[in-house]
Amino acid sequence: MDRLRRHRAAAANVAAVVLPLGVAAILVPFRSSFANTASALVLVAVIVAIAAIGNRVGGFVATVSATLWFDFFLTRPYERLAITHRPDIETAVSLFVVGIVVTELAARNRHHQRAATEESDYVGLIYGFSELAASGTPAHQVVEHARTELIELLHLRACRYESGLPARPGARIEHDGRIVLAGIVWDADRMGLPGPELALLVENRGQTLGHFVLTPTPGLAVAGRRLVVAVTIADQVGAALRPHLRSA
Repeated sequence: MDRLRRHRAAAANVAAVVLPLGVAAILVPFRSSFANTASALVLVAVIVAIAAIGNRVGGFVATVSATLWFDFFLTRPYERLAITHRPDIETAVSLFVVGIVVTELAARNRHHQRAATEESDYVGLIYGFSELAASGTPAHQVVEHARTELIELLHLRACRYESGLPARPGARIEHDGRIVLAGIVWDADRMGLPGPELALLVENRGQTLGHFVLTPTPGLAVAGRRLVVAVTIADQVGAALRPHLRSA
């Protein structure tokens, strides 16, 4: 999904440069009979399309590109980056402002949609783990499934499970999703997970049963809500391991 999003953004960035130029060039034969305000609206539609399929950068580039080519091709003096008529200046400024506003609105809408989708995925993931833990699935399968999901969820390079407490003190994910390193709360949202390794405790009823050793990808940011989901996964693993400890 992330790769597809990057490819789509890259394509939109290219379109942000090329499409406004192409549309402005198409309008050149009609510039004497087609109102400049109408031409500007056509270019706004191009900006909206690019902002909708791309990202904030693509929308901003499309806005600048559309404004420049509007000036160059569709305002007097033609084929020069200069505007002599006040109405044309006002139209160009309006085109730029509307483009920026539309881009920002599209970016915010995209962010909210992505957040809503992620929240839905997290709920499904947690529900699946609770069902797995309650179904009597062998503990080693629950642990392996958790290990795989944690790698994807936290963008890890590696993850393994070990029994008991960590042998050495170091960074670890607290039960509230915070990361604590040497008594200091670590900002994973901005700096990514601390390395080379950190621990995620597996607990049940106040007892530490084991821990996951997480090997992060350096510099890759991890949202706080992902850490909370990781803790919930660890809790489900603890619930699955507890009966096996009793029988042992």
